[in-house]
Amino acid sequence: METYDYIVVGAGSAGAAVAHRLSADPRNKVLLLEAGAASHPWSFIPVGSARLIKNPAANWLYSAEPEANTNGRRIPVPRGKLLGGSSAINGMAFVRGQARDFDTWAQMGNQGWSYDDVLPFFKKMEAYEGGGDDSLRGRDGPLRVTNPEPRDPIFATIIKAAGEVGIPHNPDYNGASQEGIAMSQATIAAGRRMSTARCYLDPIRSRQNLHIATGALTEALVLDGKRCTGVRYSVGGDLREAAAAREIVVSAGTINSPQLLELSGIGQPERLRNLGIEVRQELPGVGENLRDHYAPRTRWLVGKKGVTFNDRARGLGMVYQAARYALFRKGFLASVGAPLRAFVCSREGLEAPDLMLGWVPMLTEPGPKGPRIARQSGFTCYAHPMRPESKGHIHITAADPRLPPAINFNFLSSPPDAELTVRAIQIARAVMTAPAMAAFQVSEFAPGADRITDDEILDWVKNAAETTYHPVGTCKMGSDPMAVVDARLRVIGIEGLRVADASIMPTLTSGNTNAPSIMIGEKAADMVLTPAAA
Repeated sequence: METYDYIVVGAGSAGAAVAHRLSADPRNKVLLLEAGAASHPWSFIPVGSARLIKNPAANWLYSAEPEANTNGRRIPVPRGKLLGGSSAINGMAFVRGQARDFDTWAQMGNQGWSYDDVLPFFKKMEAYEGGGDDSLRGRDGPLRVTNPEPRDPIFATIIKAAGEVGIPHNPDYNGASQEGIAMSQATIAAGRRMSTARCYLDPIRSRQNLHIATGALTEALVLDGKRCTGVRYSVGGDLREAAAAREIVVSAGTINSPQLLELSGIGQPERLRNLGIEVRQELPGVGENLRDHYAPRTRWLVGKKGVTFNDRARGLGMVYQAARYALFRKGFLASVGAPLRAFVCSREGLEAPDLMLGWVPMLTEPGPKGPRIARQSGFTCYAHPMRPESKGHIHITAADPRLPPAINFNFLSSPPDAELTVRAIQIARAVMTAPAMAAFQVSEFAPGADRITDDEILDWVKNAAETTYHPVGTCKMGSDPMAVVDARLRVIGIEGLRVADASIMPTLTSGNTNAPSIMIGEKAADMVLTPAAA
């Protein structure tokens, strides 16, 4: 058994950042464990995310349990299974969230997590290549972030249509204010995906004090009384153990972090005993507080030819796009999953947006390897509340690390979530039927113009909505009885163990969660390296 100073479980969005910072001091010996492979060829090409959404070589391929508000459907829950984690398969949109998101965390008792506290870490992590205020944006961090111009007539027209219904253009939604419509800032540079594997791990592969083990499934934490001293993991069926002289940081994500804690005897006592697991620490919040964005995709047909990528990226059009990408790293293959997004208020009088809309300039249809470009020409616009109150849970069903946990979202169980979902769809309709869109000959395909009442719209939502792949909260940070980690991300009641990933979020942030997850990794590493004052 080899001993390290630090062990990081999970080389995803947060874990790669943690390993990068902990290993910067050559005196720190660091082990980084990743259950997935080192890379996948489709991960490097931005549009390759469509090929990874159903690919077991890069994706855990989880699915949620059937529930009433999904009309008994199993909602897909894709999670990255590569170096870089979900940053290696996601849609690459870069959204920090609002200042009030983090101020709310601080007001809940999490000292050190206000916006002023986390802003230095957002700046530290990014090399932002757009304009904006240097007091708010970072320029020389590991993660390259770009801000494309709305040169394509598709996007310029939708921005104009949004303006016609009162949604202003915002050149930097990660700056002083989030409200408005803009092209998606993205972790894409020079036509390539900027995952945390690419930006945080590739530049430090030569560090002699960092050992990265791929194909390494962590099966349990090793506990000596109330102290975590190491991990047990398997590589190709070979069971191994590693010890940590200082700390272990679990960055396995919202699904796998609570799973690992429960497998190690940390969680709800009765649940663990029923599975034959010895209870090492009672923490009723493990696996609870699950939240995600439940997002219906409205679909719009476009009568004018040559406008959407359904016309421009099929047949010979795809040949042209492939050549353009090969030669210039531009075009369809270099684009973010949803190139345009808007942050809007559901009603007048709100201090900040509470709804998000995102546009994909084409229609897709299911394919054997993931979504594929449909023959029909059109747009997709997803619309949802950003800070849902509905809470679910994730728990193991057996004492076997290879079996997926049961995921229960409990969508729309909080009445305001249903109300705001309907409102988001109504705003999407307003934009897509604004005068500027008339030239594209747009007509509503789904939910369909005949669905008018709230109940009719919600019936469609329950039949059609999926998530935007932003699960958070299952190892919640706080000081209340359901908290799993404290404000320094230390697992309550266990020494030498922290959790650092999206699972620690007390609430969902306003928008995509990849950027906040990386920030959490940066802040966690700083906490590890800077002990709290006595």
